[in-house]
Amino acid sequence: MDLISSELNQCLRQASGKTLWLVDENIQLSLSARQDIDVIGNRFDVIERLEASGWQAQFSDFDLSGCPNGEYDQVLYRVSKEKPVVHYLISGASRLLKPGGTLTLLGEKGEGIRTYVRKAATCLGSERQEQKLGGDSWRADIVRAKQTGECPPDQDYTELRPACEDTRQQYFSKPGLFGWNKIDRGSAFLIEQLPEMLGQSLPLTGSVLDLGCGFGYLALNACGAESTLVCTDNNAAALKACRYNLDQAGLNAQVQASDAGDQVSGTFQTLLCNPPFHSGFAVDGDLTDRFLKAAQRLLDRNGTACFVVNQHIPLESKAQGLFRDIQLHADNGQFKLVRLRHPLTP
Repeated sequence: MDLISSELNQCLRQASGKTLWLVDENIQLSLSARQDIDVIGNRFDVIERLEASGWQAQFSDFDLSGCPNGEYDQVLYRVSKEKPVVHYLISGASRLLKPGGTLTLLGEKGEGIRTYVRKAATCLGSERQEQKLGGDSWRADIVRAKQTGECPPDQDYTELRPACEDTRQQYFSKPGLFGWNKIDRGSAFLIEQLPEMLGQSLPLTGSVLDLGCGFGYLALNACGAESTLVCTDNNAAALKACRYNLDQAGLNAQVQASDAGDQVSGTFQTLLCNPPFHSGFAVDGDLTDRFLKAAQRLLDRNGTACFVVNQHIPLESKAQGLFRDIQLHADNGQFKLVRLRHPLTP
């Protein structure tokens, strides 16, 4: 267990009074659930695991609107990957803490923890107490003063906004999901080649699953009124943006939270996937395997799964034993497209 996870576990053990844990996706726990600690997080897999262990955990896009002002004695937060999320939650902690309550921040120097701590001290109107845990890992405790100060800008974190566009349409998105303000080049490559990969024109007919949908780019460009569409993602902000974009486009679709498709049932004639390979600040090599196994389970025996991955991901070898037909369709030097057919029985 890394230093920050160890310190977080210690903080959770020692928490007293009314405590809120703003849970980041980077967690390792070594303690039993505490019913007296409220938990809010925006990653479905994390909340799913915590709930299964007995924690009172809420999955949302860090929706703090239901928490009254001055409710908490302590807020615990291991800083997230994206700056607007951290700024938004620092501001939220300032509102939720009682005067004299404490915001505890944990993080690595390379993640910007020292800067975040200074901004939090200004926002909460008090001095900070910092502790180097070892290496580049830090902990800081900031007490909320009666008179708070200016909080860091969060880019209107909670609001969807026009984020990017192409010749076909405009896409709404928001901070809180990876690549929120751009069209992913791998996904664009997949859409460009998709008719050839499938041997049919767009929009698709029949049942379609967008596995790891983000703000919905693949679904929006591949599907139409004749598609029976399901979009799923692990990130609450992604689900919010995807739902909005599909509604704007007039597409009838189910948008569902899941961890690499674990909550999705049935089978699909077409499966589209641009799987992530980062989990928080770290590269997670198991993510690709989990998406492939989900595709094996969810693809109709006569269906086609179309994956786009970074060139260095050995998707073809990882798919061995899961699919009978594995074809590299295209490689543009940065991304490759792999077509999978005939899933083997798990």
